[in-house]
Amino acid sequence: MPYSLRFFNLRNLVFIMEQVIAAIATPQGRGGVSVVRLSGEGALPLARKMFSKTGEFIPNTLYVGDIDCGAFRDRGMCVWFRAPKSFTGEDVVEFHCHGGVEITRGVLDRALSLGARLAERGEFTKRAFLNGKLSLSAAEGMADMIDAESQAQVRAGYSLYTERLTNEGKRLQSLLTTCLAGIDADLDYPEEDLQADTAAEVLQKLQEVKGALQALLKQYRAGRKIKSGVTAVFCGKPNAGKSSLFNALLGCDRSIVTEIPGTTRDTVEGAIEINGVRFNLIDTAGLREGTDVVEREGIRRAELAVKNADLILWLKGDGEEEAFPPETPVITVGAKSDLVKREGCDVCVSSVTGEGIGALKELMYERGFGRESDVFVLEERHYRAAEEACGAVEKAEDAVKSGLPAELYAEEVHAAWVALGAFSGETASEAVISEIFDKFCVGK
Repeated sequence: MPYSLRFFNLRNLVFIMEQVIAAIATPQGRGGVSVVRLSGEGALPLARKMFSKTGEFIPNTLYVGDIDCGAFRDRGMCVWFRAPKSFTGEDVVEFHCHGGVEITRGVLDRALSLGARLAERGEFTKRAFLNGKLSLSAAEGMADMIDAESQAQVRAGYSLYTERLTNEGKRLQSLLTTCLAGIDADLDYPEEDLQADTAAEVLQKLQEVKGALQALLKQYRAGRKIKSGVTAVFCGKPNAGKSSLFNALLGCDRSIVTEIPGTTRDTVEGAIEINGVRFNLIDTAGLREGTDVVEREGIRRAELAVKNADLILWLKGDGEEEAFPPETPVITVGAKSDLVKREGCDVCVSSVTGEGIGALKELMYERGFGRESDVFVLEERHYRAAEEACGAVEKAEDAVKSGLPAELYAEEVHAAWVALGAFSGETASEAVISEIFDKFCVGK
């Protein structure tokens, strides 16, 4: 059975899935080529009415010919992907026409006039999900790749798209299924007195599942940084060189730099990419007692930025000490190394000569992000599912250790199994599925 099919009204679903849908699959506007996509039973017969080729269509073959758009014709190409070996799992036809607003719209309008329905947002991918071509987390990974603003986002989205998180969820579900099978055997054949052996086996598997879930939960912090970027905040006393270093990392004069202490009154933001990960840089006002209302507000904002930072770049002066949130990594930077070499710093840099800038970037990546893993928990939905499953497993583990009857912890084991099904979409509700695909564009 396709993922989550049982959560839909089957009568309505069959009707919807039998309809041929059509949409423009490429960005609208001028370009070399535009693609109009059709999917559903009857896509090929409809396409034959629009395309000049006669005779047999061979799947996965591009044919050159005229596309009849009603009011005009275009010289383009047509390709047919036969079900189930297509993206959606249905018959899919693509028209590759010349890029242009009117040409592309004409191809789409002609398909609609011949009986196709305009696709809803994300409907092609939704059909792929319902036909078992990809899991729900894979669909989310595809969206993450499309929306990516850094190479790390592309890599993490690809990890989801290639089913790594789903496969891990299914592996853990399989362990829980073994637990449930053992529990059922105990309940069905109490005369065999298997409970002690079963409890030991169940406990071992529950601990294995818990360890894997805890590892996934730890990934969420890294996953959040991949999606949102690492927030790195520059702080220090006035005239410490924060704005000069901020500009040097950005490669442009984003912050105003003068020799007058307190030049920076508000937070200034910019972004760079280090090893494929986006770092959101925030330059702040110098930390000191403000002399006027505007300066005090700037200092307040600086302190708030430090509080919310993923990484702090502290431009330390001689003999200075500062207290920062203990959970936030700090890089102690000795600025203006072309003028003075400061002791006790993680790295010394010069915004003028560029000395130490490369080493600082490597430190920022190491302390602000760490290293990438094969599987990332990127979405809050994945985190909540893993958290729910882990909580249920811990309750079941405590019950086993306490020697409680199997029927009392079987429900918790099953609850963990259901929670893990959210990765693939196997146990996701219709509302959750619709919300996810509503975020896609039309034509995807």
